[in-house]
Amino acid sequence: MHAITVSQHGGPEELRPMSVPDPEPGPGEVLVRVAASGVNFIDTYQRSGAYSMKLPYVPGSEGAGEVIAIGDEVTSVAVGQRVAWCDAPGSYAELVLVRATRAVPVPDGVDDQVAASALLQGLTAHYLLDGSAHPQPDQTILVHAGAGGVGLVLTQMAKAKGLRVITTVSSDAKEALSREAGADEVLRYGDDLAERVRGLTEGRGVAVSYDGVGADTFEQSLAATAVRGVVVLFGAASGPVPPFDLQRLNAAGSLSVTRPKLGDFIADDAEFTWRAGEVIDGIANGTVKVLVGHTYPLAEAAQAHRDLAARTTTGSVVLLPAHG
Repeated sequence: MHAITVSQHGGPEELRPMSVPDPEPGPGEVLVRVAASGVNFIDTYQRSGAYSMKLPYVPGSEGAGEVIAIGDEVTSVAVGQRVAWCDAPGSYAELVLVRATRAVPVPDGVDDQVAASALLQGLTAHYLLDGSAHPQPDQTILVHAGAGGVGLVLTQMAKAKGLRVITTVSSDAKEALSREAGADEVLRYGDDLAERVRGLTEGRGVAVSYDGVGADTFEQSLAATAVRGVVVLFGAASGPVPPFDLQRLNAAGSLSVTRPKLGDFIADDAEFTWRAGEVIDGIANGTVKVLVGHTYPLAEAAQAHRDLAARTTTGSVVLLPAHG
């Protein structure tokens, strides 16, 4: 099969198309013909070495496709079934092995490209709202990168819960996308961001700041958060946040800061099934709309990484295998 491989950590140029042996399903696994693979920031962190990986490896963990073979002890998934997944290593490929317990059935009305890019972002948004923090109806939250894949889904889920949402974006086009997703207020980045957020909240600040940007926005997130509020740092698109003195949280109003990761909120199969089911159901019934903003042939994975890192993309980014 054709796959993308990484032999050494580095820039996008380390993503190289190669032919590799077809995998075979073992006990509890299913073999899937990949229709589309999701591209996410964590893939860029792993490629660069920010998150060290055992080399060489095939990147990617998310996608959707059709089950073409099953291993022993698999009863929950059948050959011919369409499934999606978000934690199957080696998903930048024509074929991938997925644990049967993590293969999520895809309803007929959900497109492969949407399904391939929905779970990681959808599950992230789900645990951000119901896990790492618990904002309540009528409270206001701040969502950075409101036109990104997670930002768009998080905004929609937050509005469905009755929250007021303020987002940040970098352009008029991204503002339009964020507003279409339901954002109540959309702001540009800048040194006075926290002051503008407080101006929209009668001086109080927001109950929760959701920050997946990192170094460029973290100080503004702290300054924009209300007394006893929470800053959820869930990514580092602009680079990691430097160490800082915890005593600052006291002076800022008894704030809390958390640095969660999705894996800790879906490690249990039952919790994964619950969260994934709610995400897919929301997509199927139209409560959550996933924008697939950019598609690339599998062989152009390097360009997908360049565009994602440059923050020139909107919505989800997917790779499409050629299959011969």
